[in-house]
Amino acid sequence: MAELSGPTAPVSGSIDRSERPGRVGLLLVLAGLLVGAAIGLSFVANEQAQSLIVWLLALLAMAGVFFLFALAIGAIQLSGQGARDDITKSIVDAAPEATTVVEEGGRLIYANEAYLRIAGGDSFSNLRSVERIFVGSPEVSEAIYRLAQAARDGRSHIEEIRMAPPPSGTAEREFAWFRISVRALSRPRRGAALWTVSDITHERERQENVFQELQHAIDYLDHAPAGFLSIDPAGTIVYMNATLASWLGYDLATVGPGGPHLSEIAPGADMLTSTVGLPGEVRTDRFDLDLRRRNGHSLPARLYHRIAFGKDGKPGSSRTFVINRSAGAEFDEPQRAAEVRLARFLNNSPIAIATLDRSGHIARANTSFARLFGAMPRQAIEDSTGEAGAEPTMSETVIERDRAALEASLARAASGLGDVEPIEVSLKGNGNRSARVWLSPAGGEGPASETASDEADRECVILYALDTTAQRQLEQQVAQTQKMDTVGQLAGGIAHDFNNVLQAIIGYSDLLLASHKPTDPAFQDIMQIKQNANRAAGLVRQLLAFSRRQTLRPEVMNVGEALSELTLLLKRLLGERVDLELKHGRDIWPVKADVNQFEQVIVNLAVNARDAMPEGGRLLIRTANVPATNEDSEGRVGAPAGDHVLIEVLDTGEGIPPELMEKIFEPFFTTKDIGKGTGLGLSTVFGIVKQSGGTVDVRSTVGEGTAFRIYLPRHEPAAEPEADAVPTLPPATMPRLAGKSGEVSPPEGALSTAGADSADAAKANSPEPRKPSADHTGQGTILLVEDEDPVRAVNSRALSARGYTVLEAASGLEALRIVGEGAHEIDLVVSDVVMPEMDGPTLLREIRKHRPDLKVIFVSGYAEDAFRKNLPEGEAFNFLPKPFSLKQLVETVKRTMAS
Repeated sequence: MAELSGPTAPVSGSIDRSERPGRVGLLLVLAGLLVGAAIGLSFVANEQAQSLIVWLLALLAMAGVFFLFALAIGAIQLSGQGARDDITKSIVDAAPEATTVVEEGGRLIYANEAYLRIAGGDSFSNLRSVERIFVGSPEVSEAIYRLAQAARDGRSHIEEIRMAPPPSGTAEREFAWFRISVRALSRPRRGAALWTVSDITHERERQENVFQELQHAIDYLDHAPAGFLSIDPAGTIVYMNATLASWLGYDLATVGPGGPHLSEIAPGADMLTSTVGLPGEVRTDRFDLDLRRRNGHSLPARLYHRIAFGKDGKPGSSRTFVINRSAGAEFDEPQRAAEVRLARFLNNSPIAIATLDRSGHIARANTSFARLFGAMPRQAIEDSTGEAGAEPTMSETVIERDRAALEASLARAASGLGDVEPIEVSLKGNGNRSARVWLSPAGGEGPASETASDEADRECVILYALDTTAQRQLEQQVAQTQKMDTVGQLAGGIAHDFNNVLQAIIGYSDLLLASHKPTDPAFQDIMQIKQNANRAAGLVRQLLAFSRRQTLRPEVMNVGEALSELTLLLKRLLGERVDLELKHGRDIWPVKADVNQFEQVIVNLAVNARDAMPEGGRLLIRTANVPATNEDSEGRVGAPAGDHVLIEVLDTGEGIPPELMEKIFEPFFTTKDIGKGTGLGLSTVFGIVKQSGGTVDVRSTVGEGTAFRIYLPRHEPAAEPEADAVPTLPPATMPRLAGKSGEVSPPEGALSTAGADSADAAKANSPEPRKPSADHTGQGTILLVEDEDPVRAVNSRALSARGYTVLEAASGLEALRIVGEGAHEIDLVVSDVVMPEMDGPTLLREIRKHRPDLKVIFVSGYAEDAFRKNLPEGEAFNFLPKPFSLKQLVETVKRTMAS
């Protein structure tokens, strides 16, 4: 502190003019009263004066006795407050800090002796204020101004200033440091501020000395003949000394937070960041690995890595000592070179390698092991008490289910008896990681000796492990794809057979409706039969969509524009409680897909998202380009290589439990209440996307929401042929089946079930308006080939009723015989595709040998693409998917005959 303290004798050099007339004034008033009373009594008669004086004396005597008794029992104290004030004042007067009190307006009312020495005055007339003491120093004027402003505002404030030369009254030196504080005082009448000035020159000098010593220590550490660095748990380099920076070729000014990461200078960084320990433990490990210089060359080094763990078991910042092993000083050159080569061989191996003792503790391990298992061996471990800490065993790195198998294999390998089969284990932690592990005896020593003194410390087992996480995920995805393909084939076969049944029901319903008037009571019953048959046909179409056997009408489209046109429909579907947001990427590539089916996919996903958010939420539909070089290809498994367009549908709903993720695309699987869903919504999405050449990826977190990612292949215009491989009739002559989708529109009054679950309400329940055909009658001979007798019979009756001559054939061979006989001039062949003995495409190839210009209409419950590949290139035909109404049949026949 500064030389401000006075002598140890009682201090009397302070100045105080804050006291006001108090007790003395009262005494003077009392004396005046007594004198006035005496003068007044002199004018009174003697007899009266004597009695008054007696009474006055008696009254004063009583007051005196009362005062004496009160003083005796402590009810009244004399000069107590004055004594306390004197003690407080004496303490402040003797304080080494210069103290002064200034009233509002700048009037000094108190200053202690230390302040008098700095201010250089002995009375209030020549006493300077704090501002005037330091006014001659420009370097402190701003600080003094801030203090004075705080005093005027009634605030507290502290400043530390350096003044050269210091004011008079301080120790002789070139400069001095002062800490000046101001604090407001609360007083009854006028406010005041307490100023305190402390000389902190010695305190500052001690701080500078400590800083200089620290700088010297850092300089010693920076230029030590060994490297040193400190890293945090995230691998950020907190400190690196100049020696190590020079070895690695880095400028020391660029090293630290924001500079190179540990992974940039140490390819084996996982060995350092994956260490684990007990709460309060201090662990030291030794590693031999290669550091990477800035120029890309390797620096062989030995690292002594020390890290302390907190009370919660989390690692803190580490201290790592680095020895350069590029020039051998520890060992002779051959031994050093051999150790460096061995360390490089192990650490650069893609296979995780470690040695274990009988208890499964890890003795040695390479970098790949640390990266895979997240555990490292312990060479020298001490906790906060200096005792060896308990280390985890190898079995603790895998999940509980696989521990018994791993421990059994470890025991067999440690015994050295027989071969140990590799085992598959799942690792602890996030990410569902897995590995294949091989265990074998170490060094061919055979069974351990019974006389071994410390068997637990022996490296008796060698472990080799490969990361099989990606392989297992691919296997699961391939298995799921094969499963879905198998289910799709089954669903497609069932749908095809069911379509024939529905075809007969719908056809005979049309015949009955034609023979009944709308006023007939049976007419409504027949309409109910037909409507329910059409609903069943809608379910069949969804099965065909899942099995990828429906007819698509692909066209080049922009998904952004298609989604924008669908916005109003989606908002009506979602309702007011769900916010819809669309985010489109820039310059989205075109895709080739069926627009109607694409809309069906988005509607199905939106309805599922709405049902997953009963209390409301947010639905985001995002589009983006995904180049073939994009590293995140996990969601594109099963899709052709190349560029894709991403359509992502994200909701903030309840999420899908992990145990249900593998079943969500299966037909008729639903978690909704009975009557609220058919279970075909997502299976339809899966089938449409797959048939369009894309793939679907689902990621969900329970309680947070679900994201469906649809990847459609980018359309390349240059890759398109100039003409369709299979010519068809012009659009004007094609039957209107279901807009652009190729699906059968239900007849008028029928219910549409082509949507998924509750999406039916958003789709039109009636067919698209079209101009009715003025005349469906015609002339000509039609060969009708159909193996299902009810279907063949109802179609034959419908065509015959319109004026056509119908020749029926129950199989392809029978149809070929009729054509070969030449007894009839056949104008048109209407044939099923899938038939016993001879299918439709084979029949067409045989007919072309006799009648190359004969017109053909194929009808089938399968998609057109399913059999087109079996026809010669350039073959012309028309197609009508089952089930269809008789009206659609006769319209298609008439248009084909007229084309």
